Amino acid sequence: MTDGYAVASLDELDRYPVEHGLEWRPIRRRFDIRSFGCNAYTAEKVGDWVVEEHTESSGHEELYFVVRGRARFTLDGEGLDAPAGTLVFLHDHTVKRVAIAEEEGTTVLAFGAKPGVAFTPSVWEWFFEAYAKSPAEGKQIIERGLDELGEHPVLLYHLACMETKLGERDAARAHLERAVELRPDLRERAQSDEDLEGVLA
Repeated sequence: MTDGYAVASLDELDRYPVEHGLEWRPIRRRFDIRSFGCNAYTAEKVGDWVVEEHTESSGHEELYFVVRGRARFTLDGEGLDAPAGTLVFLHDHTVKRVAIAEEEGTTVLAFGAKPGVAFTPSVWEWFFEAYAKSPAEGKQIIERGLDELGEHPVLLYHLACMETKLGERDAARAHLERAVELRPDLRERAQSDEDLEGVLA
């Protein structure tokens, strides 16, 4: 990286498994982009996810670009064929979206930010990476996220998960209680989370 620009190949980006065959390939973090979210997602096998099923609770607008292969998007139940070169823009964050690979190695770039609001990196960037590492490394990754984003309930929740895996139950209980205090709906999730078994009072 120079003072004015940086260059990288898509194929040299880190790769982190998420679920349903989806691999996250961080672009925003690679370049420390501070004005918008930008990441790549790859599915090695036909039928694997290349965009996870979700709505954008953050309020982000999102633009997807199919770089390689062929994807099949489902947007609020409506199917869309998306060969390489296709752009799919979702201005409505409530649209439920998912995409599966129809060719091996299908890769999609995703760009996003919330209109009219200063960009803040998404918390999942830290816990996606954390769960791909050992619990000790994962704990350090989530702690770095807390240093950057402040006392975020979701990061505190996942920090408690890592601490439970490490046998640090008192710390896990304290962080989980604080997460639930900040976001009460996390209590129900914790009650069925195997990573937090026996931690929630």
